[in-house]
Amino acid sequence: MSLLTINKLTDTVGAEVVGIDPSRMVSDDAIAEAILNALEDNGVLVFPAVNFDPADQVEFCRRLGAIDHSADGHHPVAGIYPVTLDKSKNSSAAYLKATFDWHIDGCTPTDNSYPQMATVLSAVQVATSGGETEFASSYAAYDGLTDDEKERFASLRVVHSLEASQSRVNPDPTPEQLAQWRARPTHEHPLIWSHRSGRKSLVLGASAHYVVGMDRDEGQALLDDLLKRATTAEQVYSHNWSVGDTVIWDNRGVLHRAAPYDETSPREMLRTTVLGDEPIQ
Repeated sequence: MSLLTINKLTDTVGAEVVGIDPSRMVSDDAIAEAILNALEDNGVLVFPAVNFDPADQVEFCRRLGAIDHSADGHHPVAGIYPVTLDKSKNSSAAYLKATFDWHIDGCTPTDNSYPQMATVLSAVQVATSGGETEFASSYAAYDGLTDDEKERFASLRVVHSLEASQSRVNPDPTPEQLAQWRARPTHEHPLIWSHRSGRKSLVLGASAHYVVGMDRDEGQALLDDLLKRATTAEQVYSHNWSVGDTVIWDNRGVLHRAAPYDETSPREMLRTTVLGDEPIQ
């Protein structure tokens, strides 16, 4: 008998987990294992109104894997990062505007660390308009390619950069901003990620700067087309937040973005990141 009651939300990505006791999410290893299995199957799991406090959220994530502490200091609870445009709550809020574009977390780390395995968000305050989080399966994006495309794209490599993602929301940066973006190391990844599980996904999104060895305009047109095909309306799950909701997604196989919301909005999410152990290869 399954430990989880799951209702699929779309054909390609997303499922709602209902009737689960939040205390078991924090304390029960069998529940954690069932959640990881369901995450692999569905890409995104929605837990309505679990109302985690920050410490419980971190404890839940510890049962899934190692926690990212690189952003500690933004919140009193270690392992929690506030996602908000309010600079009084997050001094890096300006960078978060880039999350309005489709992306995969961890494509441009400051070192050679692997992309995050999973990300957990819990809603503290929500926007009165906008602020939904949208998801699309990058596994389904690969599966949707023709056999000819799978063969042609197998050897393509793409350079990812902070400059690429930030320039989308700030196309006229100051020289200082541009220098700051370019100080972040670029990373070259295959367009097709061949996972240890045997599954394959496309590595797309705002950080994709250019295709190695391809004319810049031609390469950008290819990346734009693939992203457009991956994120058609029928393939996207859009989560309309309520206070107390918790959502987890498999960062290795899911693209995501936040729908734009007003800069003065009180919207605040608490994020915990579960580290990955698999390179993009």
